[in-house]
Amino acid sequence: MVKTIKLKPIDATPVSFAEFGQVISASSDGQEFGLQDAQLELHRGTPRFYIMHLEDRKLKFSTITHHASVTQCLGSASGEEWYLGVAKSSILEGAELNDGILKTSLQSKCGHNYLPPHPDDVCMFRVTGTKFLKLNRGTWHAGPLFKSKTMDFYNLELSDTNIVDHTTHDFRKNDGVVFLVEEDY
Repeated sequence: MVKTIKLKPIDATPVSFAEFGQVISASSDGQEFGLQDAQLELHRGTPRFYIMHLEDRKLKFSTITHHASVTQCLGSASGEEWYLGVAKSSILEGAELNDGILKTSLQSKCGHNYLPPHPDDVCMFRVTGTKFLKLNRGTWHAGPLFKSKTMDFYNLELSDTNIVDHTTHDFRKNDGVVFLVEEDY
C-alpha cells in the first residue's frame, strides 16, 4: 500500500531556502558581484543555459533527483508560480567516507557515495515572480511542478548533467510513499 504525504508549500525566500541553495532576485545594473548573486559551481564541465519546456507537471511526485557535480539554477521564464520539492544533499565525501557510513550508503551509477533521502526530510517550496533558485550541489529536487498545462523554465546546469550526473531515488518503490502539494494554504 502506498501512503500519500501532503506537503504544505513554504514561500522560497533567501532565509527559508538557505540550506538547499539560494533564492536570487533582481538587482540593480552595475551592482558588483556579491553574496546576493548565485554562487555557482560549473567548473566540472561545459555550462549549459537553456529554456526548458515542460508539460503536465502535476502537483505530486514520487521520485527525487540530485546532481553531484554541479549547482543548478531554475526559474520560470514567465514569472508564474511554481513548486519544487527538495531535501538536503546527502553526498558523502572526505572524512564521511571513513566514518563507517559507507555500510549504509549507496553508490550512484555516476560513482559517488550518498545516503538516500528520508521521506521526513522532504519539503515543498513555492516560487513566485521573477526570481530563480540556485540549488546547492547535491540538493535533492523534484520538479518544477506547476498548475498550468505548460511552463517554460530557465535552466543552468552542465551540458551533460542529465547523462552523467543524474541520481534518482524512487520513494514509491523504496519507501512506499508519494508526495502531494497541499493546496489548502
